[in-house]
Amino acid sequence: MKAIKINSWNEFQNIIAGDEYRSWAFRGQADTEWKLESTLSRYLKDYNVFRQVWDKQERRIFRIFKRKAHQFLSHLPKDDDAFEWLSTMKHHGAPTRLLDFTWSPYVAAFFALEHARKNAAIWAIYPPGLKFKQSFPNLDIQDSIHDNIGLWKQDNYEKYYLKNKYDFVTQGEPYRMNRRLIAQSGTFIVPSRIDKTVEEIITHTVGKEKSLVKFELETSVLRHHTLRELYNMNITNATLFPDLDGLARSMALEYEFHYAFDPITGKKIAGFE
Repeated sequence: MKAIKINSWNEFQNIIAGDEYRSWAFRGQADTEWKLESTLSRYLKDYNVFRQVWDKQERRIFRIFKRKAHQFLSHLPKDDDAFEWLSTMKHHGAPTRLLDFTWSPYVAAFFALEHARKNAAIWAIYPPGLKFKQSFPNLDIQDSIHDNIGLWKQDNYEKYYLKNKYDFVTQGEPYRMNRRLIAQSGTFIVPSRIDKTVEEIITHTVGKEKSLVKFELETSVLRHHTLRELYNMNITNATLFPDLDGLARSMALEYEFHYAFDPITGKKIAGFE
């Protein structure tokens, strides 16, 4: 895996402004030591759920949510649209195997640095690099590629993902996208297994193909200046989460900015008394 250390906002801009990372998907994480794991993977490991029942529990939780969500949703996904159901679950806080990514490196930088106290990271994945051929013994298709095993196809969730048996990673979005996914230029990375990290699966299956890069951010140097630049670009929780929760969440960062002075240093901005 390629790792690139970033020590300034200008350095990051110069790297991602060129053609090299066009059409890549990005994910910001507040700690560079964190792995690429879904909320479902972390939950099962952190709370010591017995490994042999993971698939049964994932099936059960998926079924429970589908049976009860109609009481709170004005729009229900189609019963056989597993991708939209999982996206809806994640949107409302349920642990799922979906990992949030964005097509915007700037949005990823915001999520990486907003609450960072240690060195942060931006992971970058090249979706075309995931479209590798792979053979699945004892299944009805051989030499499967990305388009055949995507979560957007009917029954694929049950056939290829819930089994936690085959090593691959896909990228995509459900056909119907919610407001947050649209506002964040969001997409999902979906691992076929929840007992392995995304980087483990990619390393073992894609091999040498350039498809995964990690930008390591020097938080103590980068954070305030970068968040100020993103603030000026109107990248805040209020715009990334276009609802009352997002507006309320955005108030925290307002403590660090002011039009007339710098709340971090106390210095006045020229022209203001």
